[in-house]
Amino acid sequence: MSKTTRATQTLQQAGISFSVHAYEYDPNAERIGLQAAEAMGADPSSVLKTLMVLVDNKPACVILPSDQEVNLKKLASILGGKAAQMMKPTDAERVTGYHVGGISPFGQKKCVPTVLEQSAFEHTQVFMNGGQRGLQVKLDPHAAAAVLDAKVAGVI
Repeated sequence: MSKTTRATQTLQQAGISFSVHAYEYDPNAERIGLQAAEAMGADPSSVLKTLMVLVDNKPACVILPSDQEVNLKKLASILGGKAAQMMKPTDAERVTGYHVGGISPFGQKKCVPTVLEQSAFEHTQVFMNGGQRGLQVKLDPHAAAAVLDAKVAGVI
């Protein structure tokens, strides 16, 4: 597995300090984020999942702890929309340039509005997808929010 991806290159170019962590990816896992946390022996609330959504039919990204579910009404409101829905996997892959299970918020093909769940800041370091299945980057959530120009809000 390559530990250099568009996500890691984006972080390097932005001067963000991070570490790379590989784990055994299980494509049959019911919840990929929780499987990643378990495989790495990490607290599920510190392993963040990246979800691609449509808010009023426009793409957006939301990042939240792997053991939580996004409240789509709250998310739509935060992004100034009326309704939000999960993006179809094929559309998410097309918009991000990553495969489902390896979608990183960093280095996506298209720049989309991003929301980072505020509870991520309860941790000094969080894990986020590194741009391929079985690869996570560990970094300061403040640095992640800055490089993503993310809105920080409660979306759970």
